[in-house]
This record gives sequence, structure tokens and C-alpha cells, in this order.
Amino acid sequence: MNLTKYICHRIPERSFFIKGHQFPVCARCTGFYAGLIVYLIVNFSYKHPYNVEMLVVSMILMVPVAIDGVTQYFGPRESTNNIRFITGFIGGVGLIIFLKIIIRWILNVL
Repeated sequence: MNLTKYICHRIPERSFFIKGHQFPVCARCTGFYAGLIVYLIVNFSYKHPYNVEMLVVSMILMVPVAIDGVTQYFGPRESTNNIRFITGFIGGVGLIIFLKIIIRWILNVL
């Protein structure tokens, strides 16, 4: 778990626990990684075009995690681990779609 301190804050109150053991990353990061993995698995069966419309969709999918994080950071409300996980999951799906589009664009330019 020492390596994960560089990619996540790992605050205990914002992390999941199983049988007293803290996850190596917080609830939001757990959602991000789960979203990335689930999307990549589903993407093997369901193909879609990586075009400008999907780029917009990917950015829209990242909005909930941004709203959750910003509103929690500036204090109007306190998020729960379940909300952090769900918004992280949705954001993870959006992030992987975004990255695939950008990587494909870069490879086509080169």
C-alpha cells in the first residue's frame, strides 16, 4: 500500500474496509478503477465509434465526479463513500473513453 499513496490520499473515512482492512485507494478511486475495468471488459462485446460525439459523452460522464469532488472540497456538503464510488465509476467510464479517443487521435496524427 505504500505505492498507492502517490495516486490517492487514502483517508480512512473516505475508504472502504473489508474485515477491518482498508482498501489501497479511497472510495472514489475504487470507483474510477472499477469503471475503467468494467468498460474495457464490456467494450470487447459492444463496439462503438470513437468520434466527436463520444468525446462529448465522455466529458459529460466526468461531470458528476467533478461536481461531487468540488462541492465536497469547498464544504457545502459532505459526500458519502457510496456516492464517491458511484460518481467515480461513472467518471472512470468517461475517462477511459476520453483516453481512447485521444490516444487514437494521437496515433492517427503520427
